[in-house]
Amino acid sequence: MRFIKVKTRVFVPPRDNIYNLLEHIRTLKDGDIVVITSKVLSVHQGRCIKIGPSVDKRSLIKREAEKYIETDHIQKHHFILTIKNYTLIPSAGIDESNGNGYYILWPKKLNGLLRKIHEYLRRKHKIRKLGLIATDSHTVPMRSGVLGISIGFYGFEPIYDYTNKRDIFGRKFKYTKVNIVDALSAICVLLMGEGNERTPIIVIRGANVTFTQKNTYRKLIYSPRQDLYYPLLKVFDKKAKSAMI
Repeated sequence: MRFIKVKTRVFVPPRDNIYNLLEHIRTLKDGDIVVITSKVLSVHQGRCIKIGPSVDKRSLIKREAEKYIETDHIQKHHFILTIKNYTLIPSAGIDESNGNGYYILWPKKLNGLLRKIHEYLRRKHKIRKLGLIATDSHTVPMRSGVLGISIGFYGFEPIYDYTNKRDIFGRKFKYTKVNIVDALSAICVLLMGEGNERTPIIVIRGANVTFTQKNTYRKLIYSPRQDLYYPLLKVFDKKAKSAMI
């Protein structure tokens, strides 16, 4: 499996054209997966708000989040812990880095946008099998530093299911499933970098995935009430604004 970095021009907030940026991908082959940082997708949609005294970031985060928790401990770190689009992420994904003086919000109707880009790239490069992933950086409890996670994808099956298969000693797996899409996202976000690398796109070549043009997003996500970590997630019930959980 190869991970091919695509260095691009600067993508400029508050609005720019993703289809123009995709011209930096010289060739695609059947079976490739194109990974795009969510920030350029947001800028494409104009999901940018000018930073200034009239804009309160905390209010903006609360507006964009589906659920949030505020505590004195979190406020010391200048973040709000939120849930958005079935993702536990600081500050609803709102970020100022590489924003040129703007808050960059998460993209809207992301899977629909990815389907449009998927069709555009398939036609342009005359290929049948293609995957797309939108990524962002997030944090993991009790670990320092950020790593990548998918916030949307299209074109392939996101899970490899070991259930009822056997291990090397013949024991059947009861629960194990491999999250392919987030594993690939973590590698790609590492390669993209977090600073001035100007590498918002990675092409994955040779991934062993099953391609499809069906919407497979719901195969990846759990309702929080069904989640192993619900005893921790349910704290959002007490202080958040929506009824997602």
